[in-house]
Amino acid sequence: MPVALPPVLVVDDEKNMRLSLQAMLGDEGYEARAVESAEEALTLLGREKFFMVLTDAHLTGMTGYDLLSRMRTAHPEIPALMITAYATPKHAVEAIKSGAIDYLSKPFEPEELLHAVSRCAERYKLLKENARLKTQTPQGIELSQIIGESPRMAELRTLIKTVAVSNATVLILGESGSGKELVAGAIHALSQRREAPYVRINCAAIPEQLLESELFGHEKGAFTGALRQKLGRVEEADGGTIFLDEIGDMSRPLQAKLLRFLEDGSFTRVGGNDELRVDVRMMAATNRDIIEAIRQNQFREDLFHRLNVVQLRPPALRERGRDVLLLADHFLRQFNATMNKQITQISAAAKQKLLSHHWPGNVRELRNVLERAVILETTNEITPPSLPEFHMETRLRKGELPVVPSGQCIDEVMSNFEKEFILNTLAQNRYNLNRTAEQLKISRHALRYRMTRLNIQTDSEDDQGPHLSKETTQC
Repeated sequence: MPVALPPVLVVDDEKNMRLSLQAMLGDEGYEARAVESAEEALTLLGREKFFMVLTDAHLTGMTGYDLLSRMRTAHPEIPALMITAYATPKHAVEAIKSGAIDYLSKPFEPEELLHAVSRCAERYKLLKENARLKTQTPQGIELSQIIGESPRMAELRTLIKTVAVSNATVLILGESGSGKELVAGAIHALSQRREAPYVRINCAAIPEQLLESELFGHEKGAFTGALRQKLGRVEEADGGTIFLDEIGDMSRPLQAKLLRFLEDGSFTRVGGNDELRVDVRMMAATNRDIIEAIRQNQFREDLFHRLNVVQLRPPALRERGRDVLLLADHFLRQFNATMNKQITQISAAAKQKLLSHHWPGNVRELRNVLERAVILETTNEITPPSLPEFHMETRLRKGELPVVPSGQCIDEVMSNFEKEFILNTLAQNRYNLNRTAEQLKISRHALRYRMTRLNIQTDSEDDQGPHLSKETTQC
C-alpha cells in the first residue's frame, strides 16, 4: 500500500508568496497548508500531520528562527526549509543551527525548492516504511495457520474472512492460550490495511502508570524521566491496526480515554494540550469474564459496547475434539525441525492420553507438552512416558458446566463424560486397575465392564501399571 503524504506547511507573512508557494507545490501533486505566522504554525503542528515545513526567516511576531527552535524541541521528526530575502553566510549558519535542513535565498529557482521538498517526501516515506516493517506481523498470519477441523473452528475461520474486509472494531473473548492473538493477526493480514503497521500491546504487561504514555505518547517534561517527546503506539499504527491484548486489565481512568479515542480517533499525549487524530482499526482481547467485570465496576459498560461491534470467541481446546491431535502433529513437525529430531509420529496410547486431558492451558499448554515430549523421547514415536501425568494441570480445572457439542443426545454426552472421568482416574493411578477401582468406589469387575462398554482398552491384563490404552477414540 503506497504511503500517503500529509501536507506541506507553508509559513510566510506575505500573502502573494503564500499563494505562489501553494500553487507551485500543488502543480507537483503536493498538498499545502499556508499560515501567516509562526504562532499559527505551532498550533497546526500540534493538531495535524505535516511531512515538512517551509518558513520565511523574517515573520511578523515570532521569527522563523524561533519557529525552528520550538519545532526542534516539540516536533523533532518534521524537517524544515528556511527561505529568506537576506542571504548571508551568517544567516545560513543561524538557520542550520536552529534546525533547518536547508536554506534558500530569494529569489530562488522553483527547481531548487521542489528538489528539497522531494527529498523530504522520500525521507518521510522511508521512515513510514521502516516503522511498518518493524511492527508488521512476524512472517504474516495466514488463515491456514489457524489449525482445526472441528465445526467451531470452521465457523471461526469463516467469520474471520467476513470481518477482515471491514473496518469494524473487533472484540475477541476466550480463555488464555486459545489463540486470540492468532485470530487478531489473521484479521489484519486479510484486511485492506495489511500493508500498514500492525501494533500489539499487552495491557497486562505494562505498569498502569506507563500504559497511557505507551498508548498515546507523552510530551517532554510530562513526568520524571520524560526527557523528550515520545510518539504513542496509536501514532505508530496510523493507517493500520492496533491490537490491545488483556484489555480487561486496563484501569478505569484509561478506559475513559480509550473510549474517547474509539469515538473519532482523537487523543492527547500525556502532558500535552493539543488534540491529535489518527486513523487506526482497533481490535481488543481479554480472557476475563467481561460481564462479571462490568458488574464489579472494574470495566466500563459503555466501552464494552463500543468495542463489541463484532465479537469472536475462539473455542477452548477441550471443546475441539480431535483437533488436539491435528495440533499435536503440527507441533511435532515444528519441534522436529527446530531440535533436529526424527520422531515420525505419536503413538496410539499417547494420543489417547492427549485426548483424555482437559487442557486448562489450551493450545499454549499443548505446545509446551509436545516440546517436552520431543526433548525427552528417545524412540521414533511419542510414547506416554514422554508426556506429563497432568496431575497438577488437572487441578487447574475450573468448576465450569460441561460444554455440550451440538447434535449430541444426552446418552452420548453422559457416555463421553463417564469415559473422560474414568480415563483421568486411570491416569492419576498410573493405570493400576485395583487402585482406580478403589478410588471410584466400585469393584475391579465393574471397572472392567465399564471400560469394555466405553471401548477403553489396556495393553495387558496385568493391573500393576502403568499401562495406557492403545486406542480409544470412539465412544
